[in-house]
Amino acid sequence: MSVLESFQAAALPEHIKAMSQQEMEERVWEIKRKLGPRLFMPGHYYQKDEVIQFADETGDSLQLAKTGAANNGAEYIVFCGVHFMAETADILSEANQTVLLPDLRAGCSMADMAEISQLEKAWKKLQGEFGDTIIPLTYVNSTAAIKAFCGRNQGATLTSSNAENMLAWAFAQKERILFLPDQHLGRNTAYEMGLPLEKMAVWDPIRETLEWEGDAEQVRMILWKGHCSVHEKFTMDNVRQVRKENPDASVIVHPECMFDVVQAADAAGSTNKIIQTIREAPSGSTWAVGTEMNLVHRLMQEETDKTVYSLNPNMCPCLTMNRIDLPHLLWSLESISSPAPHHVIEVDPATKHEAWTALERMLQQ
Repeated sequence: MSVLESFQAAALPEHIKAMSQQEMEERVWEIKRKLGPRLFMPGHYYQKDEVIQFADETGDSLQLAKTGAANNGAEYIVFCGVHFMAETADILSEANQTVLLPDLRAGCSMADMAEISQLEKAWKKLQGEFGDTIIPLTYVNSTAAIKAFCGRNQGATLTSSNAENMLAWAFAQKERILFLPDQHLGRNTAYEMGLPLEKMAVWDPIRETLEWEGDAEQVRMILWKGHCSVHEKFTMDNVRQVRKENPDASVIVHPECMFDVVQAADAAGSTNKIIQTIREAPSGSTWAVGTEMNLVHRLMQEETDKTVYSLNPNMCPCLTMNRIDLPHLLWSLESISSPAPHHVIEVDPATKHEAWTALERMLQQ
């Protein structure tokens, strides 16, 4: 048993460790029936099947953000996703609602690539370089502190579903955009809107430098040097292999993939767009999909009249998205009836207010 497995086993109560999968599933359904409308469980598409089966609402980040904002009746929100999603749920929730994350280790490597101290240093330097011509936009895959920074600096949040709409909104406000934390989503979206690569620079938060050659006045997009550790593993070699071995296959990828991969694909779009495109595709068609493996496997099981497989045959599921499993979900649900539910996600009031402003600007568009 690995160190991680040992930690996981030690963290769970003995009675849950002794349960079979069937017993745990029956117990989860029992708690859901007992709590009824007092409980709301949103689940991201990338979650394991053993968890997503219990979700009251499934979706991508935008869908779940909107659902969270509209849902004000549940006393408890048990979020089956990652930490920044649970933070977003808390930001959008009412004062009488409690948000729980079944496993606190369910984070996001991309969100961790932009820390608030790094952003504050970058903002000071970029303001010195470009003056008051920049508006910050952050992907929802970011911490509450990053969202709050955008909120107090006239910026907003966005998702892969509405990135183009939000970039258009931001360019109407200021001459330049600082895009956090995923450089690939920012680059791919801006290019699709007609902005040439020559007008995009990259900010390196480690070296605290702007990666750019030429006239700085030409810069319109400043891309934070961050990425998704899953989507960056889809490569041009993967695309070339599909074209060689199955020339009739269509390649569809998420815009968090690298620029050359997106350009070489037949289609690119958010998680929701990928699902919708494949569901509406002709029977008998073949799809090589560049996104998280849990979703790809689910599409393989559901769209049986088509051939669906991963663009990268060696891809593994997102490690942090897979932290939440059935035992931890049950443990979280059982804690609701205790005096102190565990793994409660609370954003401090000041950060919550400013982050809410950034989210609200997105939801109003």
